[in-house]
Amino acid sequence: MADTSDIRNGLCMEMDSDIWTVVEFQHVKPGKGPAFVRTKLKSISKGKVIDRTFPSGHAINEIRVERRKFQYLYKDDMGFNFMNMDDYEQVALEEHHIGSPQFLQEGMVVDVLFNSANDAVLSLEMPSSVIVTITYTEPGIKGDTATNTYKPATVDTGAEVRVPLFINSGEKIKVDTTTGEYQGRA
Repeated sequence: MADTSDIRNGLCMEMDSDIWTVVEFQHVKPGKGPAFVRTKLKSISKGKVIDRTFPSGHAINEIRVERRKFQYLYKDDMGFNFMNMDDYEQVALEEHHIGSPQFLQEGMVVDVLFNSANDAVLSLEMPSSVIVTITYTEPGIKGDTATNTYKPATVDTGAEVRVPLFINSGEKIKVDTTTGEYQGRA
């Protein structure tokens, strides 16, 4: 049995008959009173994010997870289909298992988290950033580099991101998968 000193980002724990993963945490030692751990937890099954505070030393039920490399194949009515890179087994995942499905590209290799106890799929971890090609955006005008203004752009995966005014259609850009923000040209 683990306790609050073992809490770290990405830790999976069982609480309230659901499996939760730690999105962020903070150990707090106020000047007066006992220490505590403030956490932001995300439900694996529902995708709901909650804030929870634990007293220091509180016991938590840690879930052992296993990471496996999968390659994204396609999307159909069963969900998003992935292939295991080791034994070529295919698995279909529902959208709530995936953090940012709008940035999935065919052939992309991702990590799928499995519960070690019963081999059930917990979630899918996207890479921190992806390189995408802009399929449509309003044309840029010379001299639009001085302002910090953004315009909408559609990328090859179908997602819409905000890009600086000087970016044109056909350019490759780097996008953060967690926030969907433009990070720069690729």
